[in-house]
Amino acid sequence: MRPSCEVADVLRRLGNERELIGLNPHQQRTLRAIEECRTPELGGHVDVCDDCGNISVSYNSCRNRHCPKCQGHKREEWIQKREQELLPCTYYHVVFTLPQELNRLALHQPKIVYDALFKSVWQTLNQFGKTAGINLGMIAVLHTWGQNLSLHPHLHCIVPGGGIDKGGKWQKQVRGNKYLFSVKALSKVFRARYVQQLRERGITDKPLIESLFGKDWVVYAKRPFGGPKQVIEYLGRYTHKVAISNHRLLELTDTDVSFSYKDYREQGRRKIMQLSNREFVRRFAQHILPLRFIRIRHYGILSSTWKRGKLQALQKKLKINRPQTKVKTLLRKCPCCKTGTLITIEVFGKRGPPKKYLMENQTVPVPLS
Repeated sequence: MRPSCEVADVLRRLGNERELIGLNPHQQRTLRAIEECRTPELGGHVDVCDDCGNISVSYNSCRNRHCPKCQGHKREEWIQKREQELLPCTYYHVVFTLPQELNRLALHQPKIVYDALFKSVWQTLNQFGKTAGINLGMIAVLHTWGQNLSLHPHLHCIVPGGGIDKGGKWQKQVRGNKYLFSVKALSKVFRARYVQQLRERGITDKPLIESLFGKDWVVYAKRPFGGPKQVIEYLGRYTHKVAISNHRLLELTDTDVSFSYKDYREQGRRKIMQLSNREFVRRFAQHILPLRFIRIRHYGILSSTWKRGKLQALQKKLKINRPQTKVKTLLRKCPCCKTGTLITIEVFGKRGPPKKYLMENQTVPVPLS
């Protein structure tokens, strides 16, 4: 069901006023792509179903990773690939959050701030793993937003509770089943590691550094997952999220936009926030990541190096049957019969589809193969 309004609609309402927000060229291009997504501006294609013969006309997607309409099939493909990498152990979810004192630096030098976050988090977890006598793994996903679109950089980490010991053998459990490591101990090491990363990257602002050491940092550990299926379902909710989904937008006028959000300071109570269109776009744009920045990263025994043979050998040794099914999505499924596959028979540009395809509910005979 199509939402009543979309992020793209807000961008159209704001129009040329976007230039007054002070966006960089990459942010401007990203917003333009979102605005033009699935419109005649990007052209389109005509598809026919190989089963029922129904003809459908579709406009092209922008495929931008910040677009609320272009993440569904990417998420499904990514999740199905991760199913082949599961290990027989408890999985944990740990969240590392940066203090708000770093927000100003994150706006002006986001790559430095976010790269340092990834590296310091892995150094922290890796240090605790080695203290326990094993090499760990981690999947880390960067989120930069809060529910109200404020800047709130944090890293969601999925960590297997097992690892490889010094003898190269699989160690099923790091500690107990209730938690991975002490969050208080993690937060202190995380803070020290992060400040070290900032200094190595040339950030020597003394007042900023002192303010970072003057407060406790937040590390949040959720209960371990019930099993591999729960891990996969959870990853599906977090990997390809954008700052705000279209379904959270409630009302749009020429001047304002209203959207729903959860207030976690009041136990996740659902509330409604109203912002001017300009302020909404400004907040949305601050979550556009730098060009080619990698927001999902794999470390340790889940890294790309391990996946080139070592992980498969470990799974074979542990007698784990890796699913060999091909990645399947609904991207090319017929919206009419839900079973056939769409075959592109014609593409078109900004001028729109040929008139012969503009009739509704067209069906053409499909030759038997």
